[in-house]
Amino acid sequence: MSILQCGRFRLDLAQPKVMAIINLTDDSFSGDGVHGDVAAALGRAERAIEEGADMLDIGAESSRPGAEPVTEAQELERVVRFVEHARGWQVPLSIDTLKPAVMREALAAGADMINDINAFRAPGAIDAVAAGDAAVCVMHMQGEPRTMQLDPRYDDVVGEVAAFLDERVAALQSAGVDRGRIVLDPGFGFGKRTVHNYTLLRELARFGAGGLPVLAGMSRKSMLGAVTGREVGERTAASVAAALIAVQRGAGIVRVHDVAPTVDVLKVWQAVSAVS
Repeated sequence: MSILQCGRFRLDLAQPKVMAIINLTDDSFSGDGVHGDVAAALGRAERAIEEGADMLDIGAESSRPGAEPVTEAQELERVVRFVEHARGWQVPLSIDTLKPAVMREALAAGADMINDINAFRAPGAIDAVAAGDAAVCVMHMQGEPRTMQLDPRYDDVVGEVAAFLDERVAALQSAGVDRGRIVLDPGFGFGKRTVHNYTLLRELARFGAGGLPVLAGMSRKSMLGAVTGREVGERTAASVAAALIAVQRGAGIVRVHDVAPTVDVLKVWQAVSAVS
């Protein structure tokens, strides 16, 4: 399915979209959190758009391994202020949250998409997004952020992740969420060992086989450091390579920190693809 209903926008994912990560967090794993400084986050978002970002993904609670939760009130205040400032921009605003109250308030403020690492399993989460036309991104995570990397295990990582996503899509559809609003994310780095992550990347096309678009987020993650030996701040090349491989395997959206190089690489790939 190449058209995604995303709030105010209908996105043609036949041309892959670059989603810029905007962290309002205090403890982002990548070191780019702005500690709740909305003005700084808005400035970073404007730069990302200038560099070619098609979408913004705004998060105010870190989901890195071992992360501690933030209060609902703190997350709400940061997210809603950002959306109120940015909703006039001609770019979809995605909110990265697992709290139903934040989902509801962000959508009311003008957000176009909810990106939930918990796959809308919290009580009230599906109800928060069922009405309206905002996109919803359903992600797989084994465990929860504080403990997910302690000992992740799978017999068949691709099959188990696919089955989980299928179940969550069915739950959303039964609540009235149209398939045209749903995006799938296999959850790279969320309760997965390095081998699990690369198996998912190799088989990424399987997740889009049912017709729903796929979002891939590997930017600066430990799966890249594990094979390059690079620290977080030195993983730009590996991140761009991972984004390109994901798009080649069918991803419609890549979620990234390093917008400009990702945009450039995808332009080159598209130019090659367009040659007849």
